[in-house]
Amino acid sequence: MTDEVSEPTEPNADLNAAQVTLAEILASMNVKASVTAKWGEPEEDDNGSPIYLDVQGEDLSFLLGRRGETLAALQYITRTLVSKRLSKGVSLTVDVEGYRERRREQLRRMARRAAEQVVQRGKPMSLEPMPAEERRLIHIELRDHPAVRTESVGEGNKRKVTIVPK
Repeated sequence: MTDEVSEPTEPNADLNAAQVTLAEILASMNVKASVTAKWGEPEEDDNGSPIYLDVQGEDLSFLLGRRGETLAALQYITRTLVSKRLSKGVSLTVDVEGYRERRREQLRRMARRAAEQVVQRGKPMSLEPMPAEERRLIHIELRDHPAVRTESVGEGNKRKVTIVPK
């Protein structure tokens, strides 16, 4: 049957396809690294768990790039190729030696500190420009804060979060 390709794949097959695809990309770049795949934590507004791919090796900082830009590009390419391989859209995150989780925690702390300063001073505060995924994390971290609200301002790569007193 020709429509077998569009039938649901086994969850472990999805993990394996993602892991193999990223390993092939890295090998084509002559990067010596290992890739582990697991199911990530589901986002509050998503259905299903994303695939989490972690790359481990020596001196992989070049895969991060400036402010994670190279890592974002690697993730985009990996997601595109995995989706094509599985004939369905996939949600996945590529991380290098735990960088994304460290960055998320850093952003959460920064959001809480900035909110405290906004409450103390009574004045809005703008954070540094950041990618959409990071801005989203700030918005989520502070959405239930009783004394502040957040908004994104600016355009393109200069877009940033402003924390405003309620």
